[in-house]
Amino acid sequence: MRRLLPYLTLLALVFPMATCTDKTVEEEHTLLPDSCHLRAGDLVFRRGTGLTSHAVLVADHGGRFSHIGIVTDSAGYIMVVHAVPGEPDYEGDPDRVKMEPAAKFFSTINASLGEVCRPTDSVAARTAADAAMAIYHRKVLFDHQYDDSDTTRMYCTQLVMECYRKAGIELTGPPAHTFNLPGMGCTCWLPSDIYHSPYVQPIYEFK
Repeated sequence: MRRLLPYLTLLALVFPMATCTDKTVEEEHTLLPDSCHLRAGDLVFRRGTGLTSHAVLVADHGGRFSHIGIVTDSAGYIMVVHAVPGEPDYEGDPDRVKMEPAAKFFSTINASLGEVCRPTDSVAARTAADAAMAIYHRKVLFDHQYDDSDTTRMYCTQLVMECYRKAGIELTGPPAHTFNLPGMGCTCWLPSDIYHSPYVQPIYEFK
């Protein structure tokens, strides 16, 4: 769905929330507090700092977050698996499903607000976390078409939905956000759809 992002970005430009400000550049750090203890299967939400993130917020009609990931336990290390465009780890790195430390996921380079939601079913949470790890190891690429019927490529909310689907839980209903734009169209999930799922509850918010 690379073609959709420029349209959303253009939309964001006409809203005050997407205007630039003369803020002092601060040293990079993580928003994640030491007191926040993550568990496998937790859902982590962040509000991005870039124009594309503002565009997602505009499209999400009041949603507070522009991106989502799922927590996994990798040999005792708490990590976040997420499908993300535009965050290469090296030159030539394709947009893909990534796994990185939670502190990096909530780095101030990419996040201005964060929240953790915990599934009400701890068994399903562990199963979903295992599914996320398997998807990461398959080296799944980011889905720029935002096609939820195709799991060979995934976008961020689709990844989370698919992980919990493998655990027997439909976090929310079918994709409900439709974009009909010149040259393309798609229907997809946005972060607020999962945030308001009855199967998860917010436990930490930080900024």
